[in-house]
Amino acid sequence: MDSETRLQTLRYISTEPNQRTLAEKLGFSIGKTNYVLKSLIEKGLVKAERFAQNPNKLGYRYVLTPQGIRERIELTERFIQRKREEYEQLTEELNTIQNTQKENNKE
Repeated sequence: MDSETRLQTLRYISTEPNQRTLAEKLGFSIGKTNYVLKSLIEKGLVKAERFAQNPNKLGYRYVLTPQGIRERIELTERFIQRKREEYEQLTEELNTIQNTQKENNKE
């Protein structure tokens, strides 16, 4: 599982502890969401808690563990750093293009 998927899942679990709504938010099938959740549970980042949705059916609510919260923070910091680097690279490209255009207009 890539870090983007892990980060998005950890972000949405805080607000969407239900698997079906989590799958909708992530744009994943229930099967893929189940796979991702199982992986995060095995790593100790998420835990599943049983709760009664209605009198005839039990379901699970997913919550971040302390380790999951730390992972989310680390992934968020890395994501922000990557976006800063992309921004700086794009700014340099834009400056180069603008300077080239200015030089061409002078000729």
